[in-house]
Amino acid sequence: MSNKFIGKNGEDIACEYLQKLGYKIIDRNIRFSRYCELDIVAVDKSGVLVAVEVKTRKTDICGDPLESITRNKYKNIKLGLFNYLKTHPDYKKFRIDAIAIILGTPVSINHIKNI
Repeated sequence: MSNKFIGKNGEDIACEYLQKLGYKIIDRNIRFSRYCELDIVAVDKSGVLVAVEVKTRKTDICGDPLESITRNKYKNIKLGLFNYLKTHPDYKKFRIDAIAIILGTPVSINHIKNI
C-alpha cells in the first residue's frame, strides 16, 4: 500500500466517523501552500468550524500516529485554518482537532478535540 492510499483511506474513515457524530463535512484536502493543507474541514453539531488533521498508520509499531504532529506541523495547520477563515468569515468559532487511525483489525480511531 502506498502512503497516499493509506492517507486517503484514513481520511475516508475519519469522514465517516465524524458524520456519525453529527459533523457536516464541508471540504477536504484544501491546500494553501506546499506545507499547508487542511485534511478535513467540518462543522460540528454546535456550529463550530473544525479543521481536522488525520494521521493514519498501518500499525502502531512505530508509535502513536499523533506523535507525528510536530510544532511546525501544528503551526502550518493553524496557518491553513486562518487562511480558510479569510474566505469563510461567517464562522466565528473554530478549533483544530486531530484524528489518529490505525488500520488494524479492528480499525482504531482516536479523536482529540481542540489540540
